[in-house]
Amino acid sequence: MLHLFMRKGPWFRAKRRGYGTGLPMVWEGWFFLALHIAMITGLATVLQGRPVAMTIAVVLAGLAPMPIYRAKTEGGWRWR
Repeated sequence: MLHLFMRKGPWFRAKRRGYGTGLPMVWEGWFFLALHIAMITGLATVLQGRPVAMTIAVVLAGLAPMPIYRAKTEGGWRWR
């Protein structure tokens, strides 16, 4: 089942202008983006009463999957 999720090609389009990843172009990209958003939202909800811990957790959760976004972007990350 895991082989269905590990598509060899890119999951995201390159941005037309700027630096980074654009919108997803296959279902794996959309799933990964939804999972990333759900993870950030879940952490923010669970740590709602602890603002310092919530800030640290949300920042780390936001940055942690960046290597995957970069590896799965069509044409890589560069300034356009």
